[in-house]
Amino acid sequence: MPVNLEIKVKVENFDLILSNLKKVKAKKAGLLHQKDVYFSTPKGLLKLRKEGKNQQLIRYQRNEKGKNRWSNFEILELHQAHAESFLKNLWDCEVVVEKVRLLYLHENTRIHLDKVKKLGSFIELETKVLTTKKEAQQQFLFLLKALQLDPKEELRLSYHDLLLQTGKK
Repeated sequence: MPVNLEIKVKVENFDLILSNLKKVKAKKAGLLHQKDVYFSTPKGLLKLRKEGKNQQLIRYQRNEKGKNRWSNFEILELHQAHAESFLKNLWDCEVVVEKVRLLYLHENTRIHLDKVKKLGSFIELETKVLTTKKEAQQQFLFLLKALQLDPKEELRLSYHDLLLQTGKK
């Protein structure tokens, strides 16, 4: 099962971050319009991600209380147009997250500049473990510093949890 190290920070605007992304030569990978439909499951989180004509079922588990935010995840590509209605017949829908994501890539890190409907603007880093967790953590810490992100401002919640907490589902 793939593993990555993550952080999420709420931001007022992306100007400084965009400037710092240029300095580290991060590659702009696209503007994504995503709809994540979260389903009730007894363990971890399960969401259907809809992005244009593409759909993925993503299951992940993350320790929100540990020192670092390591996440185990699995992705299943879906090719049926009616996946959402099919899955809603299997599980209750807890919340729907709609966002516009500006995606950047730097080595093995995905950098998400997200504008989330009902929640605001956020930056997320997801550094995938390619060889060792130690190596991934070094890459992660380099980007934290380069992008001038303060780990003390980290939100240890998914957008799913934030929407449920605020009652804006």
